[in-house]
Amino acid sequence: MNDPLYFRQLLSGRDFARTDPVAGQMVNFTYAVGDRTTGEALVVDPAYDVAGIIDALAEDDMTVKGVLLTHYHADHCGGEMMGFRIEGVRELLEVTSVPIHIQGDEADYVLKVTGVAETDLVRHRSGDLVFAGSIPIELIHTPGHTPGSQCFLVDNRLVAGDTLFLQGCGRTDLPGGDPAEIYRSITERLAKVPDDATLFPGHLYSPEPSAPLGETRRTNMVFRPGNVDEFLRRFS
Repeated sequence: MNDPLYFRQLLSGRDFARTDPVAGQMVNFTYAVGDRTTGEALVVDPAYDVAGIIDALAEDDMTVKGVLLTHYHADHCGGEMMGFRIEGVRELLEVTSVPIHIQGDEADYVLKVTGVAETDLVRHRSGDLVFAGSIPIELIHTPGHTPGSQCFLVDNRLVAGDTLFLQGCGRTDLPGGDPAEIYRSITERLAKVPDDATLFPGHLYSPEPSAPLGETRRTNMVFRPGNVDEFLRRFS
């Protein structure tokens, strides 16, 4: 086996939660990052259909050994949303006891929304590495959509959650949102990620499910403002 990296993008309503109308409407992406040599995988933002996600990985001989959460919203981690109860990390922990990796600034929100215990969480800072087997995953704190939003960089792939989409960026009008912070996140905190990296967003809001980051920087309107004040005038 030449490349041990396992990377899979799963779309709600298509690859799992096929009969769930909310999942189909929200078009969330869940990701799996793992090591093919060990069969260990970390799952990013498991929601809607825990059994379906586990089964999808099992088809590839991969086992969930941990969770990476981009942020606390229920469509990414489970909980109540718009009157609907969404499966997520709490239900996953009923099946298998695994750590949930979050940014420290997101902990209180995750605890409140999901109902998991403090001992289920592993709090991180920006720049920390988490391993799926031998595969390193860098955690990048990108506040703005929420205070503890984070992105994951693995093998020149940027899993961006709701921080950055192929077109647009995450909303900042929800609890904990901050438009100035999301501008700094996409223009400064993610500046070290090279243009030839591939952007994998948290939702299918564009015709394509991923794109080169350099292309996104050239075509996405959120990169047009030259400074934070101009960004706030346009988008807040």
